Amino acid sequence: MNQFELFFPRGAATATAALPIALPQQRLPALPPKPSATPAEPDEPFRFEDVDVEERVAYTVRLADYSHPVADAVKVAEQRFRREIDRQLGGDVVEALRAFQNASESSESDLSKVEIALAKRWAKAYDAARTAGFRDLGDTDEAFFDVRPV
Repeated sequence: MNQFELFFPRGAATATAALPIALPQQRLPALPPKPSATPAEPDEPFRFEDVDVEERVAYTVRLADYSHPVADAVKVAEQRFRREIDRQLGGDVVEALRAFQNASESSESDLSKVEIALAKRWAKAYDAARTAGFRDLGDTDEAFFDVRPV
């Protein structure tokens, strides 16, 4: 048997067509009655006041010092970077960035354990996101992703 016979079996179709097989008759369920023509109560409009908005600080990602500025490639790289850093850090992107900046500007004794942990998470997430962002780009010796809170 070859692939064509596997996906397009002709012999089986003609063999079963030759055999008289009586199939049991199935009755279809009755259709539900159609709604009446009288107008129903109008739907209540959505109220945005009832929605709890999650507080997040937005941030921007920019590919800096890339020597071959092809707009589509840069945009895709930035989107890939952002997707990966969001996957790694979730909603803690800006907090981790600030913790990393504080850690790089001060001594370890001035930081809390939470800030140190966030700074380490940022370094790991940034490295993974940078790898994802630079995946399809060519020579990127001096290029880097600049992340800034809005």
